[in-house]
Amino acid sequence: MLKLKSLTLKSGVIQSPMAGCTDLAYRLLSRCYGMEFAFLEMVAAESLIREHEGTQELMKTLPADKPLGAQLVGCRPEAMGEAAAKVEALGFDLVDLNLGCPVPKIAGKGAGSAILARPVEAKAIFTAVVKAVKKIPVTVKMRLGVQDPSGHEAVTIARIAEECGVDAITVHGRTRAQGYSGNADYEAIGRVKQAVKIPVIGNGDVLSGKDAARLKNTAGVDGIMIGRGGLGNPWIFKDIERALAEKPPLPEPTFQEKKETLLRHLELEKEFRGEKMALLHLRRIACWYFKNVPGVSEFKGRVNIAPELSEMKRLIEEFSPLAAVEAQS
Repeated sequence: MLKLKSLTLKSGVIQSPMAGCTDLAYRLLSRCYGMEFAFLEMVAAESLIREHEGTQELMKTLPADKPLGAQLVGCRPEAMGEAAAKVEALGFDLVDLNLGCPVPKIAGKGAGSAILARPVEAKAIFTAVVKAVKKIPVTVKMRLGVQDPSGHEAVTIARIAEECGVDAITVHGRTRAQGYSGNADYEAIGRVKQAVKIPVIGNGDVLSGKDAARLKNTAGVDGIMIGRGGLGNPWIFKDIERALAEKPPLPEPTFQEKKETLLRHLELEKEFRGEKMALLHLRRIACWYFKNVPGVSEFKGRVNIAPELSEMKRLIEEFSPLAAVEAQS
């Protein structure tokens, strides 16, 4: 159980906000397999305030898509506060502040992980958001630092966040300079956990229940956030829950189960995006489900040039790792 202000979660396993990934179709599908809490894709505070059409699309949800959080990115305190108030008014269950994104188009503009180097500005953002939000929890997701892998910068920001009334912190165990390379440092996450009294959620390299248990045992965190580990693998949520409860893992999903789940994902994308956009989006999604399956490279090539969603569906239905092995022999 994880309690954050007005929000009580049965599970401490949370799906990270991921641009281009954690859309409505992904969330609804994953909830069918045991995911309790998820985030929208990251939302730019300035775009939300201006009611940008693309941002409205990102925030699309349904009553079944609960509990649900929204993560804001930006560096202007007034805008972050105004956007956070809007998130609460729209009925979201939690608002998170992004201090972790390392990509140049975000950090290069002074937002995301770039704020880790500016504690005074971070404090102004936290203060503005906490003041603007009345009932729902305010959380912060950050990296260990800009370049220093020790976690010193994250500790400094975490303490400021706690003083400002932030309800919880998520720490990704890499620096901005690392990007997504190298390995997440769970011991450094643990140093942040020891520095504050509010809940700390660990994130980074959680691809299985075993990884989650190692993060929990090493860092002593209150919750686990998964990112790419959930892509094409909605079974991971129950896998992590069982690992944390020291229960034996469930059997691996069969190839047929993966195929049927992907086809279900396809139908959800079609329902919410329409055929044309679903076709484009499925070019990435289709291969999530078949990682390390023989013949997946050839399958990806055919999927990427499928002219219609019906053709993509046929390719998925007919894809067989056995046929790929026989073709190579």
